[in-house]
Amino acid sequence: MIEDGQRQRSRKLRRGDLPIATIAELAGVSPPTVSKVLNGRAGVGEQTRQRVEALLRDHGYRRRHARGSALCIEVVFHRMMPSIAMEILQGIHEVAGARDCTVGFADVHRRVLAGEPWVEPLLLRQPTAVITVFSLVTAEHGAQFATSGIPLVAIDPTGDLFPTPAVGANNWSGALAATRHLVELGHRRIGVLTGPVADLSARARLDGFRAALDSAGVPFDDTLERRGVFTFEDGREHGAQLLNRSDPPTAVVCGNDLQAFGVYAAAREANLRIPDDLSVVGFDDVDQAAWLAPPLTTVRQPFGEIGATAARLALAMADGRVLAAQERYELGTALVIRGSTAPPRPR
Repeated sequence: MIEDGQRQRSRKLRRGDLPIATIAELAGVSPPTVSKVLNGRAGVGEQTRQRVEALLRDHGYRRRHARGSALCIEVVFHRMMPSIAMEILQGIHEVAGARDCTVGFADVHRRVLAGEPWVEPLLLRQPTAVITVFSLVTAEHGAQFATSGIPLVAIDPTGDLFPTPAVGANNWSGALAATRHLVELGHRRIGVLTGPVADLSARARLDGFRAALDSAGVPFDDTLERRGVFTFEDGREHGAQLLNRSDPPTAVVCGNDLQAFGVYAAAREANLRIPDDLSVVGFDDVDQAAWLAPPLTTVRQPFGEIGATAARLALAMADGRVLAAQERYELGTALVIRGSTAPPRPR
């Protein structure tokens, strides 16, 4: 009879209106424990936390903002180049400012390095929404934000976080355009440096590179492919490996601009001139790309618009709007041709 009465009370409640005390009763814990889980506080066992989070999600529980409370979007970075971070923040601020919404940001690199949690401090601050520019975000992190009723939007995550919306650039078409440019210049022996191919963006760029060669009928020598990470040191090391071969490539497509900077250094050390002896293409179009000698041909990502799109999605979710079932919102890229690419010299 007690169970039947409980069911009748639950039926009268709208989805999302179940009291914390009832959630606690269903989970077999105290209301303060549910409150700790809801607000991301420590002191709850992992199995208990998961059980409470599942109930909160199942019953559509959402933390409600106090009427008239200030809006705030928190942006989470992790080892991001300052120039890229500023473009993203500017895009977010343009959208947020129009709604009288403040924008805060944090770099969680030290916390991640020390093995400390980074989600819980955000939940304690209870922002209106969170935007992560952080490749290590997981579906479990997304579930934590969902349980607390805080909208989460991820910019260029490593993997699939659906139903958490993700925003990024069309990496495949960007790499396709970069490689086609080299093919049209006459290059047939083209090397490629990638980021971790487990990452969605790195894998899409590699696929775009291969698609461009396939469509042009250019066979790819897989010994000219190097897989690594998006750093200057990685570009320098793998660039040197390619350039020191007896049959080096005449051009290299890089996974990002930092890798391209490293290839520039490797070319100098090998006494090769860019673009006379080697053409180089990057990806991102960071500010420094135009300052190199020669300036770098690269694929421009619209970081400002990516940030603005993420902010629009975050605020729409905070307003209670249900987004279309779309895993990833992709914005167009543009090939910026500068002085680092030219036709290959006859050998």
